[in-house]
Amino acid sequence: MLDFNYKILSDAKLVQLLQASDHKAYTEIYNRYFHLLFVHARKKLNDEDLAKDIIQEIFTKIWIKREIQLTATNLTGYLYTLMKNRILDLYLHQEVKTKYMRSLESFIATNKSTATDALVRAKECSAHINKEIAALPPKMRQIFEMSRTNQLSYKEIAERLNTNENNVSKQINSGLKVLRRRLMRV
Repeated sequence: MLDFNYKILSDAKLVQLLQASDHKAYTEIYNRYFHLLFVHARKKLNDEDLAKDIIQEIFTKIWIKREIQLTATNLTGYLYTLMKNRILDLYLHQEVKTKYMRSLESFIATNKSTATDALVRAKECSAHINKEIAALPPKMRQIFEMSRTNQLSYKEIAERLNTNENNVSKQINSGLKVLRRRLMRV
């Protein structure tokens, strides 16, 4: 290919050369428009690194799609449109991300209060059950607590209290019946 002075070529000619995969034409377009696009993107985004990234994406895109999408009618407008659309996509993505985070925070807050309410109710229920167990007749309460709280078998309880397993079983069953009646009234 002939060695052109790319700096004096029109945008239309640069686009034609770019579509023919001319790297020097691509470099001239990059050098001609990078700073202008970057300044505009930086003003819109207030973030220099993000602006550079977006401009790099735009130039990568025009190289990749050079043969099928690039039009020679208005290169400046085309590049600014690509930049504007990419910034809008970024804003929309950020908006979706913000909505998602708010939704997630709300979900967590709601479930924390639900879990807290459930925990409070469980503690209240446990306190009520313990109150009813404490109201059982002394011998029945002792056997019931040895079985349920200390996790002792009927045999172990019978041995400790010098009684038989049948008596332990009757006391526990009677205690359960009393507790069911009292707790059903609540």
